[in-house]
Amino acid sequence: MQGVPAVIDKDFCSALLAETINADFLIILTAVEQVALNFGSPEQKNLAKVSPYELQKYINQGHFAPGSMLPKVEAAMNFVKQTDKKALITSLEKAKEGLAGKTGTLITSN
Repeated sequence: MQGVPAVIDKDFCSALLAETINADFLIILTAVEQVALNFGSPEQKNLAKVSPYELQKYINQGHFAPGSMLPKVEAAMNFVKQTDKKALITSLEKAKEGLAGKTGTLITSN
């Protein structure tokens, strides 16, 4: 065996772990309350509830920054598509409210 440089993405790892242990729900905590389109611009639109298929459309349009929101969105999408369960992306400060359905971005297949 020979070692090679590698990076393990924490979001994809979390989603895989959640899927492997048959978690009921995936929560990805980040610096913002909700996933947004046109982030940081006057046209910013926060997403409250979205499907993996809608997110894929937004990814294709280039809405999420690689190395920032993109891996979180992709990991949450993969978890929902693989398990038919729900995922939430929100900030640590808003996690309790997010779990209560009051904020955050909920990714669900329906």
